[in-house]
This record gives sequence, C-alpha cells and structure tokens, in this order.
Amino acid sequence: MIRFALMRLRRKSAAFAVALLAGGAILLGQHAWEIGAFKRPAKGNPVIEPRPESVFQCPVRKAPVHWEALHTFNPAAIVREEKIYVLYRAEDDSGEMAIGGHTSRIGLAESTDGIHFKRRPEPVLYPDEDDQKAREWPGGCEDPRIVEAPDGSYVMTYTQWNRKTYDAGVATSTDLVHWVKHGPMLAKAAGGKYQDLQYKSAAIVTQLRGGRLMAAKIDGTYWMFWGEGNVHLARSANLIDWTPVENASGDLLDVLSPRDGKFDSSFPEAGPPPVLTDRGIVVLYNGKNSSDPELAKDAYAVGQALFRGYDPKQMLSRLEKPFFKPEMPFEKSGQYAAGTTFAEGLVRFHNRWILYYGCADSLVGVAMTQ
Repeated sequence: MIRFALMRLRRKSAAFAVALLAGGAILLGQHAWEIGAFKRPAKGNPVIEPRPESVFQCPVRKAPVHWEALHTFNPAAIVREEKIYVLYRAEDDSGEMAIGGHTSRIGLAESTDGIHFKRRPEPVLYPDEDDQKAREWPGGCEDPRIVEAPDGSYVMTYTQWNRKTYDAGVATSTDLVHWVKHGPMLAKAAGGKYQDLQYKSAAIVTQLRGGRLMAAKIDGTYWMFWGEGNVHLARSANLIDWTPVENASGDLLDVLSPRDGKFDSSFPEAGPPPVLTDRGIVVLYNGKNSSDPELAKDAYAVGQALFRGYDPKQMLSRLEKPFFKPEMPFEKSGQYAAGTTFAEGLVRFHNRWILYYGCADSLVGVAMTQ
C-alpha cells in the first residue's frame, strides 16, 4: 500500500510540474532554461571602438570615407575555424550629428579568445551601386544578425535604411567577406502584402550542432523571431525568403509584447539568433524601458523568454527582470545617453556562452559565462 501511494504521489507531482511549466511558472532549479549567467571580463571592454584612421573608397560617393570614425556598435557573431568573427555596425563622419544621420557599413573582426580582435581595414557589407542602393543609401547597412546554414554558408539579416524607410534585408556568404544581397526578407510574402511594411531586427532560430550554433529546422521549417514594438514570427524553406505568421484575422501574430512597469515596457525587440534547446526555444531580446523605475527612461536592457520547442508560437516563460543591463560608464555614455546593452551576437565557444552587445550606440561590448 505504501509503495502504491508513493507511485500515485510521484505521478501527481509529475503532472503538477508539467502543468506549472505549461503555465509559464518557474520550478525548482529557478530559471533552469535560461542561458547565462553572463559577466563582463575584468579587462578588455569595450572590445571594438571607433577607428578614425580607417579609410574606404565608397563606391557611391566615389570618394574615400572614414567609414568607422564615429561609432562602432550592434554586433553579430559567429564561430568559424576556431575563431570568433564579429560583424559590427560602423558609422562614418558624414551627415548630421544625430542618431541615424550618418552612413552605416558592416565591418568584420576576428578573435581567438573572444576579447581581443583583429579588424579588416575595410567594411564587408555596405551601400553600393547595386539593386539595393535605393533601400540602403544614404543611411546604410545596420544591425546585423548572422547564422550558419547547414551547408556551411552564412546568412545575415540586417537593416536597410535610406533615411526615409527601412526593412530587414538578407545577404549570404561562404567566407564572411564577400556577400550577395537578396533584398528585403518579406518581399515575396503573401503576394507582396508586406512590401511597404517598415520592419527590422530579424533573428533566425539556431541549435547547437558540433559545438556551433547553426540554423535549425522545426518540423521541416526554418523559423525567425523578428520586429520591434511587438515581436513576430516568420518561417522559411530556404533561409532567404520568409513568410510572416498571421493570426486568424490575417494580421501579424504577436508573440512577445510590451509589459507595463517592466524593462520592456516601451517595447521588446528581437536580439541574437534564438537557441533551440531540450527545454524549448530560448529567445534573448532587447527591451526598451518607459516605466521600470530601476532603469533609466528609454534605456535598453536584455531579457529572455522561453517558447515551446515544437511550436514557436507558444510562450512558456519570460524573465521578470533583465538578465543584463547598462551598468558600466561606457554603456551609458555616447550618442545614446539613456544607456544600452543591445545584444545581437551570441556564440558557444570553448564550452562557454559569449554575448556581444552594442553600448550606447557607440561601442561593442562582451560578456561571457564562466
């Protein structure tokens, strides 16, 4: 009788635990699904800073430009051949002294330890005399995210900004240096329904394979969390052309929305490529604050949410507070004085997680697990 009673108790406990998890509660082993905890290294930050001496012959201006003179920030990251490569947004010294007023290009830097970087002297993705010029000039190419495809090639999403409108473009490469632009990711969706939509921040779901994060298929489909204001979903068969997930009314499905009084009270925005784990899809995202008294108004901090692994539309849990926020002077000074730790790059390297983030729209920072 005692044995049968214990078996019934175990079954009830297991059922209760499943119910709690489905409802989004945190069980024993608090935040067991969370990626972290991240700490800034004692030395090395910021890891990438402006370099006024860098010169690039701009194919649009037909003149040399100091392409990373003012700001270097908002980085993507990938592991290739036992090195970490960071693709970062760099702003030149043209235009007006205002956020979005300069021309942005994407630079490339490599590291063997994740902290000390060697940079290429010229950008690898930039406005050019190509079929994307009207979308990218004069604002530029901004805020990349990157994943490795199953065939070993690379897929980058980035913001195309012409100072009038913006969208999320897609580019592919086999070596991280030479890129082919494919245009806006939603251009072919729903018969052109989203051609005039303004959207950015596109993060493709990944999974650890062979120690590297690679684009993951769920039920035969690639998935992406994207957008700011509300975060949405899209799916793709080829990692280039994406179709948004819609609700029953034919509108974009919201899967992550603002919360009053929280660090994401103004809005959430997709961060680094999410990670599919045995507990679900872990989504790191950037939250802009409007009403959390623990943060400066308009500051950006980083949160995490868990979505069901076989159904990315279903959120299971969400951190109440940011796991990473502006604390250091270099994260709260620069051209965005409210402060940002704006995460866009996440890698697994030498058995630790490494997070790369933009600091106050001016510098690149790093944090890592122990």
